[in-house]
Amino acid sequence: MLGMTLSASIPALNPQSCNQTTRVGGDCNSPSTLQQSVLYLSLGFLIIGGGAIRPCSLPFGVDQFDKTNEESRKGLNSYYNWYYGTTTAALVLSMTIVIYIQNNVSWPIGFGIPTFLMLLSIIILFLGTNMYVHVPPEGSIFTGIAQVFVASFKKRSLKLPCRHDINQQELMLYNPPSRGNRIFRLPLTSQFRFLNKGAIVRDGDINIEGSARNSWELCNIQQIEEVKCLIRIVPICVSGIVCFVAMAQQFTYIILQTLTMDCHFGKHFEIPAGSVISISLIAQALFLPIYEQILVPLTRRFTGEESGITLLQRQGIGLAISPISMVVAGLVEHKRRNSSLSNGGISPMSVLWLAPQLVLMGIAEAFNAVGQIEFYNKQFPEHMQTLAGSLFFCTLAGANYLSTALASTMRKVTTRDGHSSWLTDNINLGHVTPC
Repeated sequence: MLGMTLSASIPALNPQSCNQTTRVGGDCNSPSTLQQSVLYLSLGFLIIGGGAIRPCSLPFGVDQFDKTNEESRKGLNSYYNWYYGTTTAALVLSMTIVIYIQNNVSWPIGFGIPTFLMLLSIIILFLGTNMYVHVPPEGSIFTGIAQVFVASFKKRSLKLPCRHDINQQELMLYNPPSRGNRIFRLPLTSQFRFLNKGAIVRDGDINIEGSARNSWELCNIQQIEEVKCLIRIVPICVSGIVCFVAMAQQFTYIILQTLTMDCHFGKHFEIPAGSVISISLIAQALFLPIYEQILVPLTRRFTGEESGITLLQRQGIGLAISPISMVVAGLVEHKRRNSSLSNGGISPMSVLWLAPQLVLMGIAEAFNAVGQIEFYNKQFPEHMQTLAGSLFFCTLAGANYLSTALASTMRKVTTRDGHSSWLTDNINLGHVTPC
């Protein structure tokens, strides 16, 4: 963030301003190697920093709750909603106030504000160091995953004991006591039972003190069940990708729509095109407290669930709302395009016509995204929760890649035989919706 701020502040680190006249004449100077290097290096540090903070901050907060206490468990259920809600509120501020400052006041100030807030957050984080619950690291998760598959493959020809009684089978497989008192013990399951063979004990597999002689030939039940957790959440990840594709598609074209609509809010204020997406984030931030304070207690009376409805039901509701928002988006785009073509390319429709689809998408994300985060963190044992947090962001990334692939495929298909693409930069000439 400091590099981005310096890049915008120091004249030597940013290229000369290029107005419309010089741009048309081709007299604009390209950025120098130094200017590009500082910019790309700053972006690289942002990626690395974001990749470290995002999957770790949530499970670190979860570590502060005592899962053996009923009141603490209820607080944990609320924590997921408040974590995502406050994060969304911060995004709203950055996409409205900060963008407005960058566009209308100053880029250095616009970058300087989040840089200062980042510094402040680091100071606050370290001030609480002595109050936190610290869970020591347990080694690489990925090594353990690889060991399970290798050991199971090496013992593929062996027969599992007590195939029809999973409780007896668990007693006969390698199941040493856990190393820490915070490790949640996973019971043996019959699902994906071929992996259970990795815990079959042969002569010479165990040392005198009870440890495995070779971890690539003998795994414990805990390791095997952790791998099964990963396999089980694959359908959840895929469903999340499908849900967020709708969000990515709408966010991709909504700025192009905004540029052809009336963006005035009142007589004197004009909504920046880049800030329209914040309607979805505002809807999400407002809906999460409503869900937490009203819907959860109400549904809890009927279902008996601590969280009101199950996490799978919560994600399912989000999946159901997501296509509804796409239908609404298609109807609005059909109306906007006809209006633009009838009025010389600029529609007199207010940009607030885009609000219904964005509100629906915000509510869908409040159900599905928060449900996914909570599901991942509750399905995995403590030492795998950082990986669980990473899966959500991998789902978002997968959705954006899939959205890009869909757009590229649509362009390629619709430009056959000399036809113009349905997805052109001039949205009025394209067909974002086939209506």
